[in-house]
Amino acid sequence: MAHEVKLTMDGLLINWLKQVGEAVSASDIIAEFEADKATVEIEAGSAGQLLELRAEPGDELGEGTVIAVIGGEGDTVAPQEEAAPKAAPHAEPAIPTNGQTMTDDGRIKASPLARRIAADKGIDLSRVQGSGPGGRIVKSDVENLSAQPQLPPLPTAPPTAATGQATWGKLPEADVEVIPLSRMRRAIADGTVRSKSNTPHFYVTVEADVEPLLALRAEINKALAERGIKVSVNDMLIKALALTLRAFTNLNTHYYGDRFVRHKRINIGIAVALPENGLVNVVCHNADAVALSEMAESNKAMYERARGGRIKPDDIRGATFTISNMGPFNIKDFSAIISAPEAGILAVSSSQRVPVVEADGSLGVGTRMNMTLSVDHRVSNGAEGAQFMNHLRELIENPLRLLDLSGV
Repeated sequence: MAHEVKLTMDGLLINWLKQVGEAVSASDIIAEFEADKATVEIEAGSAGQLLELRAEPGDELGEGTVIAVIGGEGDTVAPQEEAAPKAAPHAEPAIPTNGQTMTDDGRIKASPLARRIAADKGIDLSRVQGSGPGGRIVKSDVENLSAQPQLPPLPTAPPTAATGQATWGKLPEADVEVIPLSRMRRAIADGTVRSKSNTPHFYVTVEADVEPLLALRAEINKALAERGIKVSVNDMLIKALALTLRAFTNLNTHYYGDRFVRHKRINIGIAVALPENGLVNVVCHNADAVALSEMAESNKAMYERARGGRIKPDDIRGATFTISNMGPFNIKDFSAIISAPEAGILAVSSSQRVPVVEADGSLGVGTRMNMTLSVDHRVSNGAEGAQFMNHLRELIENPLRLLDLSGV
C-alpha cells in the first residue's frame, strides 16, 4: 500500500534530494524544507520506491500537505486534480501593480497555500507584493496583508534635484545598505512583536549560588569521560527547570484566549543562536524524566543540526516552556520575551565571581548567577512566580536533588 509523505508544519519547499523512481529507506532524507525559523529535513517515513512528487521547489505549503508518495512494486498513484481556488467575494478585476508577481504569460505568481488563504479572506493577489523567489507571493505575504492595514511600499528613493543621487530619508543611497528580511527574521520579528504586544509579561529575578552545581557537573563528567559524554551547565539547568515545572504544573500551561491547555509532558524549548543573527528553539522532550547523559547527547546533536541548517521536524516541535541561556556571553542580567502561547520563559545570565556575605557575616567570594522568569499574567501571578523561582534556586543550590527527583 502506498505511503503518503505529509508535512507537519507550514513552510517553503527548498529542494528535492530524491527523484521519482529511486528506492528509499524509511530514514532517507528526501527533501529540504524551510519552516519559519529553520531548514528542516523531511524523511521518507517508509521504505519503497518514490512514486510521485507533488510539489516543486519554491512552493509554499501548509501543514498536512502530501508532498510525495512512496510505494512498493505494483503500486500505482491515482491522478490528482488540483482544486480551483475559491472566487474572492466582491473582488475587483485584477489589475497587476507589481511586475515581479507576474509570469511571462500574465498569471500571478503565488504558492497554492497563498492562493487558498487569499481566496478565503477575499484578498486580491494582484495587489500583494511577493517576497518569495522571483517575486512569488507566499503565505506570509498574504497573512501579513490580512493581519494589518496595508502600508504603502518603501520609497524607491528617486534622485534628488540637488545631488542626482537616490536617498533614504536624508541619507544618500551610497551611505546605506538595504537588507531584505529573510524568512527567519520575518518570523522572529512577527512572533516577538505579537507576543510582547498581546501577552502581559511580568518578571521575577533571583540570584543562585552555582558552585555546588559546577562541582557536581565536574564529578559527573569525570564519570562519563570514558563514554565520551559531557554534560553542560545548560543541561543541568534544563533538568532543574523541568523538575520545577513538575512541581508547578500551572506554568506548564498554554493560553489560547478562550481556554488553558495544561501539558502533561514537560518539553523544554532551548533558544539556540544561529549564524547571521538567526535564532531557533530546539526541544528537549520529557526533560524531567530523561537521564542527564542521554539529554546531553541529544541536545548536543540538536545544536549541531540547528547550526548546520539540518534540523529534523521533532527537533523544533512540541515545546511547553522555554529557556534562554546567555551564560557564554558574560551577561549580568536580562529578561526574555515569552514564546506564545507558552506561559513563561526562563532567562539565564552568566555565572560570575562576586563578593558575598557569608552566614557568619564575614565577607567572602562566591559564584553567583542571575535568573529571570518572564510570566504571562493571564496564566499565573507574582506569588506563584516567586515560589517557582525559589524552588528552582533550591534545586540548583542542592544539585544532587536533580538526580534524585528525576529518577536517574
